[in-house]
Amino acid sequence: MSRPLEGFHIVDLSTVVSGPLASAILADQGASVIKVEPLEGDTVRKVGPAKGDQSAMFIAVNRGKRAIALDLKKPAAQAVLHQMLARADVVMENFRPGVMARLGLADADLAARYPRLVRLSITGFGPDGPRGGDKAYDAVIQAVSGFATSHPDRHSGEPGLLPTLVCDKLTALTASQAVTAALLARSRDGLGRRVQVSMLDAALAFQWPDAMYNQVFLEDPPAPFPEIGGSTLPYRTADGHVATMHPQQGEFAALCACLDLPDLSQDPRFSTSANRTRNAQALRALLTPAMAAQSTAALEAAARARHAPLGAVLNRAEVVVDPQVQHNRSLVQVDGGRVGPVRLARAAATFDGEHQTPRCGAAALGEHGVELLRELGLDEAQIQALVEQGALRLPASSD
Repeated sequence: MSRPLEGFHIVDLSTVVSGPLASAILADQGASVIKVEPLEGDTVRKVGPAKGDQSAMFIAVNRGKRAIALDLKKPAAQAVLHQMLARADVVMENFRPGVMARLGLADADLAARYPRLVRLSITGFGPDGPRGGDKAYDAVIQAVSGFATSHPDRHSGEPGLLPTLVCDKLTALTASQAVTAALLARSRDGLGRRVQVSMLDAALAFQWPDAMYNQVFLEDPPAPFPEIGGSTLPYRTADGHVATMHPQQGEFAALCACLDLPDLSQDPRFSTSANRTRNAQALRALLTPAMAAQSTAALEAAARARHAPLGAVLNRAEVVVDPQVQHNRSLVQVDGGRVGPVRLARAAATFDGEHQTPRCGAAALGEHGVELLRELGLDEAQIQALVEQGALRLPASSD
């Protein structure tokens, strides 16, 4: 069975994480993606553990793509890009506002020249406004969007940053879904769309159902409700940690039975989900010693038997060998080319039971330059001229 996006062609000008991960998701689902990098390469090539010019992070967010290195400030490189855009269904970028126009790629011009082209633009704060031109990275968006105050330090209560690029990644998920929606709309009317996603907007939408629920009601609002986060911290066991949630009363009663605290579920302070949230500190004080008295394995077994939601806190190495992760085939080994086999998380969605496994790892800087240019009809002399003009970088044989 073919992948759902087979036959669609994407030109990805984006860098770092938000845009590249969005196009990687689409590549997993069958799209043909060309990654266009500056001559010095994507910044993420140098972030984290690496072999040659490929870091683990770069591989994870650029899997399954072909790569070419162009200096888009050079007219010759822009001409090559336009040849690729003429064949593309989607172009993606995450430059600061105004950069595309300075490169001669203003959206109005692209729409006029390629009316079927879907144009995705990812920005930090939006295309305009008081912070429209500001640089933005994940930590900055966590701060401005309320993430930092939604995840305070458990000891000091000071605002905390999640030690993961959460805003970049949820922006990528938002962007990839928006691109497929635009392609669906095009199938109906034949027209491309300008799709704009800001990291700030994506982070706010992600926060709103729970972390921002006290900001929903405008007229005669109810009294502010305690934040959910304080009631969901892990518990220490005799030999590790576990985490649990119990919004339904039956689930809470089952947990109490696991801990040999059957009467606790009848305590009026904890008789509803709302009461448990309001009295989270008192409940935690009662559950903590009961959790600490049992081993992690014993708690997991008892919880599974009683259908109480509970899971062991796994370290990173344990996640890789977890029986359910292995059963789901969530992690896959793919050909990484020059860096050897690499392990990646496959796309989470399946289609008719088929996994959307990455076809390969990531490319070396400029690895497919000659191949892609030949597909556009350029001959060896024209390719060499691009190199001599400083418009194209090809990988050295030793790269």
